Amino acid sequence: MAFPYMETVVGFMILMYIFETYLDLRQHTALKLPTLPKPLVGVISQEKFEKSRAYSIDKSYFHFVHEAVNVLMDTVILYFGFLPWFWKLSGEFLVYIGLNPENEIVHTLAFLAGVMIWSQVTDLPFSLYSTFVLEARHGFNKQTISLFFRDLVKGICLSIILGPPIVAAIIVIVQKGGPYLAIYLWGFMFVLSIVMMTLFPILIAPLFNKFTPLPDGVLREKIENLASSLKFPLKKLFVVDGSARSSHSNAYMYGFFNNKRIVLYDTLIQQCKNDEEVVAVIAHELGHWKLSHTKYSFIAMQVIAFMQFGGYAFVRNSKELFQSFGFDTQPVLIGLILFQHTIIPLQHLISFGFNHVSRAFEFQADAFAQKLGYKEALRAGLVKLQEENLSSMNTDPWYSAYHYSHPPLVERLAALDESDKKSD
Repeated sequence: MAFPYMETVVGFMILMYIFETYLDLRQHTALKLPTLPKPLVGVISQEKFEKSRAYSIDKSYFHFVHEAVNVLMDTVILYFGFLPWFWKLSGEFLVYIGLNPENEIVHTLAFLAGVMIWSQVTDLPFSLYSTFVLEARHGFNKQTISLFFRDLVKGICLSIILGPPIVAAIIVIVQKGGPYLAIYLWGFMFVLSIVMMTLFPILIAPLFNKFTPLPDGVLREKIENLASSLKFPLKKLFVVDGSARSSHSNAYMYGFFNNKRIVLYDTLIQQCKNDEEVVAVIAHELGHWKLSHTKYSFIAMQVIAFMQFGGYAFVRNSKELFQSFGFDTQPVLIGLILFQHTIIPLQHLISFGFNHVSRAFEFQADAFAQKLGYKEALRAGLVKLQEENLSSMNTDPWYSAYHYSHPPLVERLAALDESDKKSD
């Protein structure tokens, strides 16, 4: 008797939805608590707490609806065989326009074009509501309708330009990979990830945001002095116009080897009380670099990717897998999609593990900034970012442990204080 892959995948999807909805309900209950956590009393203003509470509850309601619709659509698509139906439909469309559906690359691109149209149409109402109702209601959205759709069109155009050669390369590699398929696939994706990490901030990100050098002044001097003291090879220091789309704030760095760049959101500079708080946030980010967190994460991702490709190579010729989902042929891309569905349980475990490690890295980066003498400025900066982003003040411990890649503010402030006690 053939193994019921499809029924197992759908069953697990529903079980995970039930489990995650339970966690969402726990978090929703925590968000509705009318008082601040004791450690934040006197630290976070009551006005900001009330605004954060309202924003978090609104996002929670939206999340319930969005997730219910997603799991319903995914279940219907898999259980009622819409994937094989759409694969055949895309082949018929190719015949209609005079192209050969036996060419797997062409057939796959036609299939993906239809999937992209479907996903854009079904997700558009949620994106519009999230941006122009939910985010706007709480003062975050700065986008116009025209800017929103310009970004959408740019994203689609990038997919049309970048997608076909990548998909074609994957299909050719799988068709000709032989016993070394996993190595070839991993090697291709490794090179692709390096290329994209190099080109994205230089060629793609500027299509959506304006990057300008941080003007000369005290802030620039302090950041450059900090980078120099840590021997961080800072080449460029940018400010990005995040305020053109949202009031949310952030900072990040990118680049390989001795070609590093730091990017500050203009909202971060505006929201922090003084330059010292901004520098403290950068000290935290430099802590990730100094402690090799980015390197360790990248290596871990490569190991996991190689293991996944190894698993795919093992089952890619399984007729049972394809037949279970209603396919009578074995297209390369379809095989990858089905395989990804079958390892969803493993992916959840990996995500949980990554979140646990990420939280540990955040504590370490905070401690690094503290050792550099930025404890008070970092505390103030973390509090200011929590307030200005209206981040959740009350969090359920189970929800936080499962979902959060960053520790809640209460835990970060407590860790900074505990580190001080240990050093006394």
